Amino acid sequence: MFICVIADYGTGDPAFTEVTQRLLMAFPHAQIHLLSVPAFSTLATGFWIAQLGLNPGPSDRLIYHNCAPRQDDPEARRDNEGEGLTYALLSNGVKVVGVNAGYTLSFIKDYTKELRVVNVSRGGSQFRSRDVFPPAAAAIMNEDFSLLGDSLKSEQIPDVPPDRIAWIDGYGNIKTTIGAHTLNLEPQSKIVIRIGDVVSDAVYSDGSFKVSEGTLAFAPGSSGWPTGDSGEPLRFLELFLRGGSAWERFGRPRVNQQVTRIA
Repeated sequence: MFICVIADYGTGDPAFTEVTQRLLMAFPHAQIHLLSVPAFSTLATGFWIAQLGLNPGPSDRLIYHNCAPRQDDPEARRDNEGEGLTYALLSNGVKVVGVNAGYTLSFIKDYTKELRVVNVSRGGSQFRSRDVFPPAAAAIMNEDFSLLGDSLKSEQIPDVPPDRIAWIDGYGNIKTTIGAHTLNLEPQSKIVIRIGDVVSDAVYSDGSFKVSEGTLAFAPGSSGWPTGDSGEPLRFLELFLRGGSAWERFGRPRVNQQVTRIA
């Protein structure tokens, strides 16, 4: 069994080890892989749930996610209560268990066979992903659906914002939430991009390496997934500085910042 844990604990944070121990109690032979997203970034969490869940992988797969900024209610919390737990069965059969917060379910909401509330405590621990949620995930993976509650409708979940930074990879490439199908330009067209206070010339390309060294390209990147119909798969546009770092070029922006084409 393959389990991907997506959470905002921080790279190398022992919290990942604590959660892994609890999951291994239920799944002693599982392969567990860890993915750290920026603190409170439900957008990055949702992006990777879809990228990993909707693309090919092991058939016996669980995505277990926790990014719970507790921003659904600004008032003081009782008993560390936070956003509720949900279960999603993706269109390809992959199971997803995690907190419904912000954009965590936005990327997958149109690719689910089932999307349900999980009836477990919303409080009881500051560290619910360790202390409260693993038994529920174990029950679901063992085909015990007795904890499942009401269905969630697509309109109850926010849409993906169409103009944000979704991720910055290790090469400094900026992955955006802008669908490649939304831009109707000829390859090699010159454009201007703004992120925060930084403006830069760029070239639209239909393939990132089809630009010369030192050129900032705006091109369909490596991220996206099958749409489930006979059309082209969904792909997202990416800012790529060949021989350098687009992230550095734009002053090291953060995930969720707005990306604007101004010319």
